[in-house]
Amino acid sequence: MVRGKVELKRIENTTSRQVTFTKRRNGLLKKAYELSVLCDAEVALIIFSQKGKLYEFSSSNMQKTIEKYRADVKKDEICTPENEVHVQQLKQEAAAIQQQIEQLEISQRRLLGQDLVSCSVEELSHLDSKLEHTLRTIRARKTQLFKEQVEKLKAKERYLLEENARLCKENTSLCQKRIANPSQAYSTKQKDPVTSNQNSQFSEVETELFVGLRVSQNSTNL
Repeated sequence: MVRGKVELKRIENTTSRQVTFTKRRNGLLKKAYELSVLCDAEVALIIFSQKGKLYEFSSSNMQKTIEKYRADVKKDEICTPENEVHVQQLKQEAAAIQQQIEQLEISQRRLLGQDLVSCSVEELSHLDSKLEHTLRTIRARKTQLFKEQVEKLKAKERYLLEENARLCKENTSLCQKRIANPSQAYSTKQKDPVTSNQNSQFSEVETELFVGLRVSQNSTNL
């Protein structure tokens, strides 16, 4: 059988109200005890009847639990104003940062030539001077970079010229040594058997190549 839903309002009948109070009180005390045992929780329950009679349950010590509750509430009351002040400061800082971001976005759009309709003459003059200053800074940096690159190229050129002069000097010194000691150069050639054999073979070959008119022997004898 399904139990009907009880309407939550004051029971007018005194006897029924007392019976309901006794049943619900016992059930509440039982649930508090079960909660403390099953979940290892510190539970304290205080009930005053309509006539002012006290009913209580505590899983440990009622007085210690009440003192612990008061200390925790007092701690929250002390921290709450500070937290509210800190939250207000954070909100103000966030609003100021948001405003700065909006101003920077507007300034950036104006530097790009956008949203200039709402600008006054003074704002346009200030924007013009700011752009001129920016251009001068950019050109100065560009000139400095060009100068640095030119200096690097000049240093590289000097290094290559010095290296070329050194190689030329070594080549001249080597040629002078060969001229001063021809026998050494000759002995160096003789050390190569292939080259010497080829030269000897070429020297033994006789050729009859003649440029011009050949005179016969008969005409010579005449």
